[in-house]
Amino acid sequence: MKAIVFDKIGSPNEVLRLAEVPLPKIKKGEVLIKMTSASVNPGDFLFIQNLYPDPKKPVFPQQIVGNHGAGIIEKTSNNISLKPGTHVAFSYYNTWSEYAAVPEEWLIPLPADYPIEKASQFLNLITAWDVLTQSQVLPGQWIALTAGNSSVSSMISQFAKYRGINVIAIVRNSHPSIDLKAMGATAVIDLSSTGGHLRNRIMDLTQSKGLNGIVDNVGGPLIVELIKSTAFGSTLVINGGMSDEKYTLHNNDIYLNGLTIKSHIYRYFFSPPNKQDIHMLNEIITISSKDDFNVPIAKIHSLEEYAVAVAESFHGKNKGKHIFKIS
Repeated sequence: MKAIVFDKIGSPNEVLRLAEVPLPKIKKGEVLIKMTSASVNPGDFLFIQNLYPDPKKPVFPQQIVGNHGAGIIEKTSNNISLKPGTHVAFSYYNTWSEYAAVPEEWLIPLPADYPIEKASQFLNLITAWDVLTQSQVLPGQWIALTAGNSSVSSMISQFAKYRGINVIAIVRNSHPSIDLKAMGATAVIDLSSTGGHLRNRIMDLTQSKGLNGIVDNVGGPLIVELIKSTAFGSTLVINGGMSDEKYTLHNNDIYLNGLTIKSHIYRYFFSPPNKQDIHMLNEIITISSKDDFNVPIAKIHSLEEYAVAVAESFHGKNKGKHIFKIS
């Protein structure tokens, strides 16, 4: 079968290659999945560079890339409850390939007609749901999202709209092909045109109430301005670090503002789904299945086009997610 592999740690632009590898053999408790789609995510680049904690470590030779994906169960081992033909999403290993062997416990069943662009990013939908919940922002309150054009931010906006939460999407530059207000944003702040008055703009939008939550994917000096624009008792959820710049805060910026700072590690990184998650997962499926729930796609690629997909994702050339359509 075809798969995207690497044999040493390094830059994603340099170490990946398309290879023919053996079809995986399923062990007890596993199923063989014929992959239909897989997304290209920042986490995949962390894995390639060996920056993830245990147990997410590459094993050489021919480590297959990819953490998130979706496909159809083709074959099962004994005592598997899911049947061949079931459409599933998962976060595990080896998704940039034609087939993957995955323990049943990691699988999330999806409707047969669930669109591939959403299936490939189903774990990102879960992240968006979880990050919004973690922010503890209530209906009628305000949340700011940095990297507002990103796929996860657009998903958070739509879930926030569903919950009646006001969203300020913050972008470095507006993108003509992405209508953030149509995807749930109450307001969009374009940093290229604020003239350094971000706090004033936020206070105008919130009628001087300030932000009740922040989801930050960027870091750098921007987060200082956002923290200084919060209401007392707000929550900052750190979900990424796209900026290389550092920033400086005083304890009083946090202490006297009653600010809670949390980091987010995506669900199912260390452990698989459990029975208590079923209601939440079904709610995400129901909401995201609607035609007006938009998941921005930059481009759809074949596995043979991996170099373009990786280069454009790694350097943020396009807005929206790059995904592989595998079959």
